[in-house]
Amino acid sequence: MLKRSVLGALAVLSAVGMAGAAELPAAIRTRGAIVAAIVPNYPPLEMRDPASNKLTGFDVELGEALAKSLGVKMEWQETSFDQMLASVRTGRVDIILSGMSDLATRQDTATFVDYLRSGSQFFTQASRAAEFSSPDRLCGKSVGASRRTALVNDIKEFSDRECVAKNKPAINVVGTEGSADARTQLRQGRIDAAMQGGETLPYIMAQEPDTYALIGTPVRYTLMGIATGKEATELQGALQDGLKKMVADGSYAKLLEKWSLTPSGVPDITVNAGK
Repeated sequence: MLKRSVLGALAVLSAVGMAGAAELPAAIRTRGAIVAAIVPNYPPLEMRDPASNKLTGFDVELGEALAKSLGVKMEWQETSFDQMLASVRTGRVDIILSGMSDLATRQDTATFVDYLRSGSQFFTQASRAAEFSSPDRLCGKSVGASRRTALVNDIKEFSDRECVAKNKPAINVVGTEGSADARTQLRQGRIDAAMQGGETLPYIMAQEPDTYALIGTPVRYTLMGIATGKEATELQGALQDGLKKMVADGSYAKLLEKWSLTPSGVPDITVNAGK
């Protein structure tokens, strides 16, 4: 009787596992892999290990664990940031898993399964920390951020609200070729401060100690999401369910802790909740 009960329980568990995999679209199940666009230049979310040159980071480990739970593999396809949304829209890739912010303006092109929180954080050179005890001290200064992200708009909105509206000089917003370029310009003294996703800065500051200092707290929070095609409802549901299971079983929290991202974790997995 006990043996029969155990076998019955195993059958139920097996059915649950198969149901999870079956939620994926037939084309992905047949292929045996989810094709994901990635730009590995945003540590600790995605990067190449300096020693092995292999893809690594929170998004990479999360994606591979998620794919495994759905009964397939994750196949990474490197691309440029500018091409990612076009790639998912045209079906060249199934998803984007590369630290992409879920913005209302992007929801016309893609659907986002939100899995992480990002804060728009000002920072400066450690040697100039005393000059910028609060973000409003940046009024009239030059501040850089990647022009391919929403960060340049966050700087301008902050400037309009906290500088211009209070009769202070506006911030000079400098669009850069990426976050790494913004940090280079900051170290070279070509800009006074920079803005980057707060989730990345603990890792950067650990790699380059005594180089940077945070200015205040994030001025705006956004959600990051796994982007899919708008019509890919089966895939969206499978990803959301898979991530919810990772939250419930604690594996999501363990990955957050490993990559020093615990403050960026979200309590639930939502869809298109970005503003």
